Parts: sequence; C-alpha cells; structure tokens
Amino acid sequence: MEEEDVTPSPAIFQIGQALDLLSVEEINETIDILGAEIERLKEAATAKQAHLSAADALFSKR
Repeated sequence: MEEEDVTPSPAIFQIGQALDLLSVEEINETIDILGAEIERLKEAATAKQAHLSAADALFSKR
C-alpha cells in the first residue's frame, strides 16, 4: 500500500502579516481556516491532558 503525499499546501496567511493586501473574502477564509485549526489544537490539548492525567493517576504515590 502506497502512502499518500501529505505535503501541506503553502499557507495563504502568516501570523503577523499585513492585512491590507487581503480581500474581505480572503480575510473571511483565513478566519475559517484559523478557527478550524484552533479547534484542532484544543482537541489535541484535551486529549494530551487526559493522557497525562491517566498516567499521573496510574503512577501517583498513594
């Protein structure tokens, strides 16, 4: 089974970039993309915290 090429496409937005060159449509698209990324990061943080809490409970001194 061949692995798919998962090279990310270049970002249309970089943190701190000047916004005056973006159209309203591009700004709204960027907001949607960043919102989805924030949700993904929150989910990852929650999952990692749950994992750490489980490990702490397992290995904590009683």
